[in-house]
Amino acid sequence: MQKNIQVCLTPALISLYDLSNSIVVVIDIFRATSSICYGIENGAEAIIPVATVDECRNYGRGCLLAAERDGKVVEGFDFGNSPFSYTAEKVAGKTIVLTTTNGTHAINESKKTAYQVIIGSFLNLDAVCDYLKAAQKDVVLLCAGWKNKFNLEDTLFAGAVVHQLKGEDYFLDDSSTAAEDLYLLAKDDLKAYTGKTSHSERLKNLGIEKDIEFCLNVNTTQSIPVLKGDKLVGLNQKD
Repeated sequence: MQKNIQVCLTPALISLYDLSNSIVVVIDIFRATSSICYGIENGAEAIIPVATVDECRNYGRGCLLAAERDGKVVEGFDFGNSPFSYTAEKVAGKTIVLTTTNGTHAINESKKTAYQVIIGSFLNLDAVCDYLKAAQKDVVLLCAGWKNKFNLEDTLFAGAVVHQLKGEDYFLDDSSTAAEDLYLLAKDDLKAYTGKTSHSERLKNLGIEKDIEFCLNVNTTQSIPVLKGDKLVGLNQKD
């Protein structure tokens, strides 16, 4: 049976998609979904995505609280969304409550009607693609973008997924074709190509170029974070 693969270029468009039979892959390469994948790989018990800084602040004791806005850690929180804050030494066995400028917004927008929500990054690219191939469901690749606007790095990752899946009896929409075309232009030097992006410039201006390099590592993790209730946990983690 033919399935659909669609790329939603910004959360502002997600209401145009029927998600009821779709696995939604939320993508925020710089940096939220990369950090979430790394944190789950490193043994975080759960990561709870919330919409606002106040919701994060008021979540309660016993959790690490992580908040980022405009690329910066919000004052008074344990950390933000740098992947280097999600090492095993810091997060193993812990629950983290996380709010970010773009990534957690995309998660919360998609979870309302999606069949399933999983988290994708270059770090777990092959694991995500293998799971999608086996799942036999429609796929919506949701790019978190920048404040509801298009961005390049998330679209490149969506294109990388399309490139792996397109031979598996999927019908591609036009945004999927465009995303794959961009990925094929960029794939031989992701670092150079993403150097054009506006968010890369924001992070460089904050002196965190190492975060960018880390988030462009390919297939360094195997874990697939999946949303169960209000928590992101490892796909095979028992409730």
